[in-house]
Amino acid sequence: MSPVAFPMHRAAVLHGPKDIRIEDRPVWPPQYDHVQVAVKSTGLCGSDLHYYKDGRNGDFAIQNPLVLGHEAAGTVVSVGPGVKHLVPGQRVAIEAGVMCRQCNYCRSGRYNLCKSLWFASSAKTIPHHDGTLQDRMNHPSHVLHPLPDNCSFEVAALAEPLSVLIHASRRADLQQGQRVLVFGVGSIGILACALAKSYGAAQVVAVDINQQRLDFAKSNGFASRTYCLPTVDEAKTTDEQLRRSRENIQRVLADFDTPDGYDVVFECTGAESCIQMSIHAAVTGGKVMLVGMGSRNVMLPISAAALREVDIQGSFRYANTYPQALSLLASGKLQNIEKLVTHRLRLHETARAFDLLARGRDEQGNMVMKIMIAP
Repeated sequence: MSPVAFPMHRAAVLHGPKDIRIEDRPVWPPQYDHVQVAVKSTGLCGSDLHYYKDGRNGDFAIQNPLVLGHEAAGTVVSVGPGVKHLVPGQRVAIEAGVMCRQCNYCRSGRYNLCKSLWFASSAKTIPHHDGTLQDRMNHPSHVLHPLPDNCSFEVAALAEPLSVLIHASRRADLQQGQRVLVFGVGSIGILACALAKSYGAAQVVAVDINQQRLDFAKSNGFASRTYCLPTVDEAKTTDEQLRRSRENIQRVLADFDTPDGYDVVFECTGAESCIQMSIHAAVTGGKVMLVGMGSRNVMLPISAAALREVDIQGSFRYANTYPQALSLLASGKLQNIEKLVTHRLRLHETARAFDLLARGRDEQGNMVMKIMIAP
């Protein structure tokens, strides 16, 4: 059947570094067990920004035009054959990862590790699967999650990054009354702080190199205390870097009046020096959760971890987190979480939005934290 028989919709399509074009595309009807969603809100993510700036995210370079965006919510427009639990008009959050549901990882509940999993807006699989920066999107029904009545599209779009922290918190077995330190207060770090507080953490503190972001975290109640690390020249040797990391975190812990360290440390920067500091920041018997994606190879003070039984745990995306994320977002327990969204633009302004995110400040000098894209 000719595409001209179908209505058209807009998509923000990445063709190469800093080359996003608004294109008209046909709206195909949803296939079996798929649902067509009118996307109402998409949050821009750091991985999206890497694709926009460099045409790649780590090892994954775009091989063909790609629609970015994976933090999203919208309204069901139509359902394909076999869909029983969703109806047109229903509001949903879009989980971007689609698992096979057959392998051992999927069957054991760890579908984030599924080797056949594909992720909308990622260039890992070829052909790529388009993301949510488009007016309409067809997506498998089992990864669409109904929204609570009091959860807006914009807040629901935060369920994706919040899921990253829920998964990390589960792996860390985060408990009420524990003390938590967060390295990096971008969107992910702020969500780590908010989630730890909602779990009943006894203390939540944050460390960054950006004073404006730290001020945001403290003034909005995400962290009770903050510390701004000084920017210094790169260390000339590995030994010097390890020594600096140990001495820096000793100063931080002294400033926080917690010389013995923290029960759980969320490392949300991916920076080598912060990963090194995280090990020294954890209390004896504590845990370091590696959430940030940055340095591929890192020199670690491994004896400082081994001799004190500090567990270093990786955390990759999430699994079975969306119901909890949406419930938390609707509950009001994540106080001031809506303030994480600092800027709002429309789909035809997507390129400008990415440029804004890359700069970190708008034309008036205001900090850019999370940008939401509406149709």
